[in-house]
Amino acid sequence: MSENSDSCKRLAILGSTGSIGRQTLEIVRALPEHFKVVGLAAGENLNLLRQQIAEFKPGMISYKNPGGETPIPGTRLVSMEEMASHQDVDILIVSTSGQAGLNPIMAAVKANKIIALANKEPLVTAGEIIMGELKKHQSRILPVDSEHSAIWQCLSGESQQPARLILTASGGPFLRYSDDQLASVTVEQALKHPSWQMGRKVTIDSATLMNKGLEVIEAHWLFDMPFEKIDILIHPQSIVHSMIETVDGSFKAQLSSPDMRLPIQFALTYPKRLANSTLPKLDWKTIKNLAFEQPDYDRFPCLQMAINAGKQGGTYPAVLCAADEETIDCFLKKQIQFSAIPIILEQILNKHNSISTPNLEDITAADIWAREKARHLAAREV
Repeated sequence: MSENSDSCKRLAILGSTGSIGRQTLEIVRALPEHFKVVGLAAGENLNLLRQQIAEFKPGMISYKNPGGETPIPGTRLVSMEEMASHQDVDILIVSTSGQAGLNPIMAAVKANKIIALANKEPLVTAGEIIMGELKKHQSRILPVDSEHSAIWQCLSGESQQPARLILTASGGPFLRYSDDQLASVTVEQALKHPSWQMGRKVTIDSATLMNKGLEVIEAHWLFDMPFEKIDILIHPQSIVHSMIETVDGSFKAQLSSPDMRLPIQFALTYPKRLANSTLPKLDWKTIKNLAFEQPDYDRFPCLQMAINAGKQGGTYPAVLCAADEETIDCFLKKQIQFSAIPIILEQILNKHNSISTPNLEDITAADIWAREKARHLAAREV
């Protein structure tokens, strides 16, 4: 990191027009003396990107299907890989959707960057490759997901590996739904998460509990923990964001309001904590209880499916992530029912011939294969 990083960290944000990207810019707005935005990358929401460029004045931009023109004079159009590895970047925030962040992450790792990671899929699908590269370089991944940020904070000061990691989950909007109710879930219902404001894809993943299964795989790689030592608890209040159990039987938990700006800011300001009047604080006078229960793996089969894919390894996680993304897209377009999502995913995983030690080309090929299969099976559901 540059010499000026203690006073003003230079940020590049991949996925700046998405939920995490917008909330990251809220942190920059609240703490302008601490951060300078030098790069913004977006998908197809050019109107919002133009507004962000006008406000934050980055030198580098990247967006989908550029057509050779830059949205605003004074900016330079670059690839996300060039932005991720540029010498002017101190911290790369990766909040893209799906596999779009994989190549930029690899470029940032090789350029010895600090990566604030909010995008699950690259680490889920290529965790062994990414973690192997991290060991070769002076780069570092700082987790932004609330659960992994909580684990990271709980591990602070611990000199020994914990006995267990406990990831918490709100349970999503359908925690108490019967099988019959789940069969008739609408897109509008699935997009109403009880606790968090997130993007559409991750909101549906939270409704199926797929998101929590992917977080188990991510925790396995981030914290070098065996799958059998990572547990899940349903916690509807979304106040305890995760816990660790130490070897002597003590527990440490991280608690805060369910607001993604808190883990985002912690990653950006680490190892310091900064006061921010725009962030919410818990009011203990209004909290009636903190409840916990075991997840129902039968009613939410995507959860166990993801954990199994992580244990099997190879190209199974890549197939799962790609098929899940395509299947959710079909659900959001109202082409399939909510209950069809796990059925289609299981069929695809059962058809897959995994490569046990894949390279990036193998992962990309598995991704393409899974997407084609998902679209084909979804078309049969219509």
